[in-house]
Amino acid sequence: MSQSQNPLGSGFSAASTALEVISGIDLSRETALVTGGSNGMGLEITRALVSAGASVVVPARNLDKAKAALDGIEGVEVVTLDLMDPASIKTLADTFLASNRGLDILINNAGTMLNPLTRDSRGYECQLSTNHLGHFDLAVRLWPALVKAKNARVISVSSRAHQYGRFDFDDPNFERQPYDASLAYGRSKTANALFAVGLDKRGQAHGVRAFSLHPGGVITELAKFISTEDLKATGYIDADGNPIIDPERNMKTPAQGAATAVWCATSPILDGLGGLYCENCDVAPALPDDSRELLGVRSWAFDPEAAEKLWTLSEELTGVRLDSSNGPVA
Repeated sequence: MSQSQNPLGSGFSAASTALEVISGIDLSRETALVTGGSNGMGLEITRALVSAGASVVVPARNLDKAKAALDGIEGVEVVTLDLMDPASIKTLADTFLASNRGLDILINNAGTMLNPLTRDSRGYECQLSTNHLGHFDLAVRLWPALVKAKNARVISVSSRAHQYGRFDFDDPNFERQPYDASLAYGRSKTANALFAVGLDKRGQAHGVRAFSLHPGGVITELAKFISTEDLKATGYIDADGNPIIDPERNMKTPAQGAATAVWCATSPILDGLGGLYCENCDVAPALPDDSRELLGVRSWAFDPEAAEKLWTLSEELTGVRLDSSNGPVA
């Protein structure tokens, strides 16, 4: 099936919720893994997948907190994961592979946003480390389980912040330039989108397809580094500190924000497609790089040459390489 970065006419909208887009879909024989699946938008993704019958693995740094948030939701397995710790990623992947299960859905949802400059143990900037490199490492290590599932989908939660600019291959970890938290976040979200392009290229022959997406503006713990004053000034919260919900203006509830990730992971309209950037439960339109439109995707986020360059860099930075025929090589 041919594909292009243009809307498909899914029938859903910015206001659709995760439960609405998954209605009528049967995942009773499928296994999903959702990073960040125990809070905010991720919790709504988990609830939706479970509602369709999926068994869901939810990795978390704080197991007690995650288990409390997921209490009462059947079919969920909580495991330990720190995306900035390569040993933690390897342990999770090795344990999952040892269970001999296929992995039908991998949703790379966890993330961090606008942190003050922080580095992981390797010296990598924390937004790049968490949002992209950790998920790259995890997906590559889980490759055999994705292939085993035969028709797997890998979903990367990107953001309209990819519009902030192209990925910086010369100084990805802000070692030679002044740190800018917004720019670092935007570059990590561009990386999320390019990762989907690179993985989809490698996965097509093995039944593994990948998508990236902008979920919409959702006020969750992710916004902890944004001041209340700034959130009020940008119109995301009201005078009492409550989120303003207006999906048509990119202001969503967690359930609405979760919808596009769930749609990408499960919609039959996407069968045979991959490497696409989505928003509002549909494929996003490609817009000119200088467009001032709020949504849409810019060329640098789905450029195949940039995707290949990022893949090579990610292998170098993580020390994990994918042999698409034989699996991960570390």
